[in-house]
Amino acid sequence: MRRSNLSIHGLPLAGWYGAARNSCLGIAFGAAIALAVSVPASARCDLPEPDIADGSRHIPDEAVAAIDPGGVRRALSKYGIAVGGLYTAEAFHNWGGLQDGGAYEGVLELYANADMHKLGFWEGLCFFANGYQIHGRQITAGYVGALAPVSGIEAVPTTRLFEMWLEQHIFSETVSIRFGQLAADAEFFLSESAGYLLNATWGWASKAAENNPGGGPAYPLATPGVRVAVAPTDKHKLMLAVFNGNAAPECNKGGGDPQRCNPHGLEFELDDPPLLMGEGDYSYDLAGGTLPGVIKFGTWYHFGTFEHRRIDVGGELIGVTGNAAKPLKHNWALYAVVDQLLWRVPGSEDPHGISVFARAAGAPSDRNLIDLYFDGGFTFTGMIPSRPNDALAVGLAYTGISHEVSAFDIDSGKPIARNYEALLEVTYTFEFTQGWILQPDFQYFWNPGGNVAGIDDALVLGGRSTLRF
Repeated sequence: MRRSNLSIHGLPLAGWYGAARNSCLGIAFGAAIALAVSVPASARCDLPEPDIADGSRHIPDEAVAAIDPGGVRRALSKYGIAVGGLYTAEAFHNWGGLQDGGAYEGVLELYANADMHKLGFWEGLCFFANGYQIHGRQITAGYVGALAPVSGIEAVPTTRLFEMWLEQHIFSETVSIRFGQLAADAEFFLSESAGYLLNATWGWASKAAENNPGGGPAYPLATPGVRVAVAPTDKHKLMLAVFNGNAAPECNKGGGDPQRCNPHGLEFELDDPPLLMGEGDYSYDLAGGTLPGVIKFGTWYHFGTFEHRRIDVGGELIGVTGNAAKPLKHNWALYAVVDQLLWRVPGSEDPHGISVFARAAGAPSDRNLIDLYFDGGFTFTGMIPSRPNDALAVGLAYTGISHEVSAFDIDSGKPIARNYEALLEVTYTFEFTQGWILQPDFQYFWNPGGNVAGIDDALVLGGRSTLRF
């Protein structure tokens, strides 16, 4: 049999497979594939919601389907293939923070979703892939200096593959197995109501981004992984996933930017210490079934080696000795999410009305920049009967700097010890026309970066335009 000359991350494909087979993630891949092909399947291939957290996920599907130049989408749909895209453009201006100034940034996302059964494969197998063309400048890095990025689309300009996976539905659609290039922020630690807000922390929270190597498996860096979801009833759901724990390990060792080290999303690493995530959801209804809600509890556990934030290898204070930090095995966090509709617009078929949300997370102080995180807010949808897809959203986020980091600042003689960063955001989602929304946005940051000396509070005004097609 002819040996393939294909290579991934510098390894011949055969060698890459061997490395995967000997890793924890490789074992998970093998188990997922074996389970997916050995049990009765069922058919369902739903298109995932856009990965960038904003009001575009709430654009009605019928509005998107209406955009079909030349009937291409209709023709592809006969073969079980759905294609589409999302163009997000935004401009912000900042006062305070690192410096006054403004920036424009845009992202073109293209995606493909396929029912593989219609293409000759077995029933219940689905395929999804998407990628980005990112351009413009990052307002947070250049002007604000905050831990919570102003926008969920902020990234280094490039053309990048993001997710690419297969998913098998089995046991009458109560179980799904997804494996490939995955993003944890597409499914874990999410609040549906918070999705209208533009700051990145409402998706993959600043706590998760800052405490995981390379920012974790989240926009704009996905990693190979396996996710199993079990939904025995409409009210219960359990998800368990294992990801490669670092999207750009070689770059991180040298202190570089992971996005520049893995510029096109093609570094399919498999042999790094894994990141394990689990989440359980319980959905319920109040007031006779008219007020739906959901509560989620989750955790993540990273099997890598981390550094103590205050103590060196000899047990002394790093701020005094300047020596290398004490290595610590593994890292973890716990979190909870609540979404609740409090008041429903009378007569509304969809759950329009006033919804509240809250998320909280905690992690060890000795190995993390952020040990406590909390956010919460509300959304009001359907306030104008003739504009049911408009929404007002308000959110407040608190990012707590760990006690060990604050103590390190004091040990080092810094004039100010970092303590916390807080964010207030107000945005309005305005449906300009079918498939096109506009969002004016207000954000105010207290202590950007966690109260770093020389960085003032910041006020950011701007807006986003999102066209889904």
